[in-house]
Amino acid sequence: MGDAIDLTGDGGVLKTVIKQAKPDAVAPTESLPLVDVHYEGTLAETGEVFDTTHEDNTIFSFELGKGSVIKAWDIALKTMKVGEVAKIICKPEYAYGAAGSPPDIPANATLVFEVELVACRPRKGSSISSVSDERARLDELKKQREMAAASKEEEKKKREEAKAAAAARVQAKLDAKKGQGKGKGKGK
Repeated sequence: MGDAIDLTGDGGVLKTVIKQAKPDAVAPTESLPLVDVHYEGTLAETGEVFDTTHEDNTIFSFELGKGSVIKAWDIALKTMKVGEVAKIICKPEYAYGAAGSPPDIPANATLVFEVELVACRPRKGSSISSVSDERARLDELKKQREMAAASKEEEKKKREEAKAAAAARVQAKLDAKKGQGKGKGKGK
């Protein structure tokens, strides 16, 4: 993980890159202002998750710079590239402020997001070079999601195998101890 970057100069929005994007990855621009993200939001104070797209594997889409999300997201996502995963810490004045967002986000809460920029797109009605480019983009997105799901499944399988192996070792030790006690006292 990289060092935290102060995107606002006042510590209000800090970004730490968790996973770098590929060097040739695209970033949001005036012609590609619509972004698709995967994220998980937690309360800095308690670590409690208040919102996530990971549970149902959905994508959250919005247009940058239109005020449709908290200020911190408009600021941070402009600095990201497709494929990048970043931790974004948002002070209350760049999130929900004194009002909070009841019932999940209390007043004056500092928020921590892990955000993956999945895609950048033009506004509806803007020309994209061709339908085949859009289809290729969607296919790539689908492939990335499938690879991520397969990777998670493989990690889960490895954890289960490790648990089973540990349980077998414990059982073998218990069986060995039982076997040691059976012959005592018979030779006297």
